[in-house]
Amino acid sequence: MHLRSLIPSGNGGTRTSSAANPFGFLHREIDRLFDDFTRGLDAGGQGQVNLVPSIDVSETDKAIAITAEMPGLERKDVEISVEDDVLTIRGEKKVESEQDDKNKNYHLSERSYGVFYRVLQLPPGVDPSKIEASMSNGVLKITIPKPARSEPKKIEVKDAA
Repeated sequence: MHLRSLIPSGNGGTRTSSAANPFGFLHREIDRLFDDFTRGLDAGGQGQVNLVPSIDVSETDKAIAITAEMPGLERKDVEISVEDDVLTIRGEKKVESEQDDKNKNYHLSERSYGVFYRVLQLPPGVDPSKIEASMSNGVLKITIPKPARSEPKKIEVKDAA
């Protein structure tokens, strides 16, 4: 029994000829590409695939709070911007470069390096000048005051002149 026959293929696990399933080759090729991508990069790629910070988003009556885990990063490594009610958190974790790194032979390297982006849609009307951010022990905290709700206003209909 082939190991591949245990993997569901979308056709109930039965094998069909290429004439009956003309997209079989394409399906296998796409599966292979995703397998290669999710397996991660080789040691030369330095693990950039896994560099996406985990975030929590919560809210109160007055504010939205975003907390992001960014171990190994400092304030200078993180940029936050707001444009058209979209909050963008950008960061870069750089490879530590010590002079004696050239003499090291790595046997395993699981640390991630590279640039990442997190983009969050904000409610309309947020004032970017009132957003506050702080960072401590690799945890970024962003506080976004909620915009004031507009009260419905009744418009009086007048007689045409």
